[in-house]
Amino acid sequence: MAIAKLSDKEREAALAALSLWRYDADVDALFRTIEFADFAEAFGFMARVAIYAEKADHHPEWFNVYNRVDIKLTTHDAGGVSQRDIDMAQQIDGYIRA
Repeated sequence: MAIAKLSDKEREAALAALSLWRYDADVDALFRTIEFADFAEAFGFMARVAIYAEKADHHPEWFNVYNRVDIKLTTHDAGGVSQRDIDMAQQIDGYIRA
């Protein structure tokens, strides 16, 4: 099944509920930086997201330095942000609140 890129209106509506994420039109992706208390906490968070990402078959692009994790979400098959990215962002936000 083909994955559809969200329309501008759909993406903007979804982002309204994801206030900690920003949209970069130049690369058609969602971004968020999260800072943790230390490396172990950051790595534990990444492990939890990795398990979800593997089950969802949708993997973030991310970069980790010590206690900071930079996350980029886009769906390459769709050519930009899809519902899969919104779902992943919501899941990530849930891990932060937990």
